[in-house]
Amino acid sequence: MEMDLRIFLFGKLNLGQDIDPTHLRLGYSARKKQESLFSSTTKIPSATTTQHQFDPLFVPNSTNNSSLLPHAPTHSLLLLLLLLLLSISISFAYPLRTPRSLAPFARRLRPRAPANYDYETRFFQQRLDHFSFADQPPFQQRFLVGSAAAGWGRGDPIFFYCGNEGDIEWFAANTGFVWEFAPRFSALVVFAEHRYYGESMPFGSKERAYKDAESLSYLTAEQALADYAILLTDLKKNLSSENSPVVLFGGSYGGMLAAWMRLKYPHIAIGALASSAPILQFENIVPPETFYDLVSNDFKRESVSCFKAIKESWDALEAQGKEHNGLLKLSRTFRLCQNLNNTDALSDWLDSAYSYLAMVDYPYPSDFLMPLPAYPIKEVCKKIDNYAEGTSLLERIYAGVNIYYNYTGTVDCFELEDDPHGMSGWGWQACTEMVMPMSSSEENSMFPAYNFDFAAYGDECVESYGVKPRPRWITTEFGGHDISKVLEKFGSNIIFSNGLLDPWSGGSVLQNISDSIVALVTPLGAHHIDLRPSTNNDPDWLVKQRESEINLIQSWISDYYQGKKGASNSM
Repeated sequence: MEMDLRIFLFGKLNLGQDIDPTHLRLGYSARKKQESLFSSTTKIPSATTTQHQFDPLFVPNSTNNSSLLPHAPTHSLLLLLLLLLLSISISFAYPLRTPRSLAPFARRLRPRAPANYDYETRFFQQRLDHFSFADQPPFQQRFLVGSAAAGWGRGDPIFFYCGNEGDIEWFAANTGFVWEFAPRFSALVVFAEHRYYGESMPFGSKERAYKDAESLSYLTAEQALADYAILLTDLKKNLSSENSPVVLFGGSYGGMLAAWMRLKYPHIAIGALASSAPILQFENIVPPETFYDLVSNDFKRESVSCFKAIKESWDALEAQGKEHNGLLKLSRTFRLCQNLNNTDALSDWLDSAYSYLAMVDYPYPSDFLMPLPAYPIKEVCKKIDNYAEGTSLLERIYAGVNIYYNYTGTVDCFELEDDPHGMSGWGWQACTEMVMPMSSSEENSMFPAYNFDFAAYGDECVESYGVKPRPRWITTEFGGHDISKVLEKFGSNIIFSNGLLDPWSGGSVLQNISDSIVALVTPLGAHHIDLRPSTNNDPDWLVKQRESEINLIQSWISDYYQGKKGASNSM
């Protein structure tokens, strides 16, 4: 007997249980000498067992690619390297520091999607290890299914978002593009949560899942992709809709997963939109200075004097920190909730603000990471550049970053501490396979200059997590070197969308590889702006970019149905 889709959509299909529904950076930054990579991270015991000329929509044709209420909410200084931003004179004078991700923001915000993004929350029983036949405890993976898909029919498309390093509801609330255009295709919208994030915790709880290196060993991109593949296969089977074409979506780390899934499981998804996906940020495929140079360029583009002030501020901060009562003065200048013991956390806090500002320099007000005005870098630089006589450099810097951390003016003091549990899923990933070398150049960067030191990086990972990073694993598993030649021969139906204001764009695909592996590049775009909900203030170039993406996806779906029709007629 065929299943009524409404049974599934409204909660009676035994694919999961009903509950009430309750996000790249992807890089490293560094600040101080002798600072640990995870300086505020509780150590985890090791396992006991073994510039283009302006064009509103720049689509290159070359196939070459090298290239601050009470306390402020806890701020993530953990890598997203953002994916979930990141990294930071010479040699190891400013070594690596805590990796960042967007997940802490997700824990802070945890918003419900707007009313027009109605969905059902489901759980699916997943294998702990897809690549072993050993009997291991399963876990419940959360996924969201668009309720508005009651008109969806068997064989209609499925739009599947590959969850990043955070709460899936946060991503669902910030990926309006997928919700808005899915009705054009009568598509079922599904958002799947990444294992070890949000409520998708192996071993029943975060405490047990994050216990040690052995329990964390199943937190990999490969396992996450297999989760998505199994979930999609089972979902289509239970819907009696094995012939529904699947289109993948993702931004930042999620965009990387979308692209990799298209390559690893081409029989499960017909195409992928990978927005702001730095799949080339590994093994020096792109220069390690790229990310911080691009952040710096965003500020220099707005104001050279602002750029110079930030560049000079690091020495000023260090000098004041060494003065008598200097740390107390810094704590007061920057309105910190607790007095500083050293300048490390403050330096990281400032680094985070600049890096995230570059990522979310949107042309309209937003509330993605923090409530921000339109063109936030412009507003930050106004504060730094326009100051009263007698204002110190560091007071100007505070006024600037206050735009990022306290634009609403509701915060009385700032809390610099990381996740109080001292554990980050992304930190683990960055110390195992997501090794993205990052440096800061003397010439082009407004950050202190430093060179990435893999040996020191590895030592900190061993000390903190009991594991050694594998810097070549991602390129071995998914590729990256000679990307143009490889994808031209073995890949198809992938859109790499990037905005050149986004510092992660430097690690992504910026040139067309083939007719079906397309780079959509916008000079004024920021971090996966194309996936965000549309607004009345969207510039024309953004509207055109989204239409280009929709047209390409339409062609994939049309080709799929034509192929199915042709195969049916030939039988």
